[in-house]
Amino acid sequence: VAAPTPAAAASSGERVIASPRAHTLAKEKGYGEIFALRIVGTGPGGRIVAQDVLEYDPSTVPAVAAAAEPVAAAPPAAVASPAAPAPLAEPVVGPGYTDYSLPASALELAARLHTSKQNVPHYYLTIDLTLDSIMELRSSLNSTMKLDETDGGITVNDLMMKAAAAAMKTVPAANASWLDSFVRVYDSVDINVVVGNGSSLYAPVIRDVGRRGLKAVSDDVATATSVVDGEEGGDPTTVPGFGDVGTFTMVNLGMFGVKSCAPIIREPQACALALGAIENRIVPNDDAESEEIYKESVMVTATLSCDHRVVDGAVGAQWLSAFKNHVENPVTLLL
Repeated sequence: VAAPTPAAAASSGERVIASPRAHTLAKEKGYGEIFALRIVGTGPGGRIVAQDVLEYDPSTVPAVAAAAEPVAAAPPAAVASPAAPAPLAEPVVGPGYTDYSLPASALELAARLHTSKQNVPHYYLTIDLTLDSIMELRSSLNSTMKLDETDGGITVNDLMMKAAAAAMKTVPAANASWLDSFVRVYDSVDINVVVGNGSSLYAPVIRDVGRRGLKAVSDDVATATSVVDGEEGGDPTTVPGFGDVGTFTMVNLGMFGVKSCAPIIREPQACALALGAIENRIVPNDDAESEEIYKESVMVTATLSCDHRVVDGAVGAQWLSAFKNHVENPVTLLL
């Protein structure tokens, strides 16, 4: 029996599994997305590894493809343009259950998360944050801006993103990726923000959060949210940035009343941060001049998921400490 050819592998319809380093190499060499290449992986379970990409020769693909195709290829003019995403099939009702089809974007996200959970050695760090100062800053900033009825202004989540980016400047080792044989540390903090839910769950990337102003970051998040909500029209998967992977991920589940969450890291990122519900808590009073033993503070619980290959426990703790400092002393976000 003849060995499978790259053309056969590419046309089999199976999901392409590749290492983060292989994805990066394919883009660096100008090949584009790895799933579009005719590469047969030599790793476990047919996984495409970095060496497969290094040995890939695009010049041999047309000949292989021609040999595998018994029918002559159509002329370029006859090649059809990419078809629009097919509508979802109707739910299938069975005895005691109902099967629902999922869009391609949801299937891709599920595959990525499944692979990440298998490959990445996760560990988790949790911390409580006091939000009294950051709430005051948000109120002050929004009161100085001329906001119309459709503009909600700067949100607490926007400020949290800036605090995360500032913490990356303090602890740059967390803004990194594991690439098989080395660790890559990024200069720009590009944050994937999880928005939507269910089959409409997306994580658009907000670029260069550390070096841009709060309002610019806030506007990008608002635009991404409106796209998911359908206010901008069109398919979110066709919007620039919605399919990109940044250097860090943030998810906020506070709107659902969830106190804490341990998120799955998206390869090749090294960290992901989850925020819980903002709530009033009774805490010890640190005001030496007050006669009250306890006081009420606005607080939130944050959980950082780390890839232990890149960020060990000490580095993860340093990052959370820096994040806490920026959140509880938010004037540092304006510097």
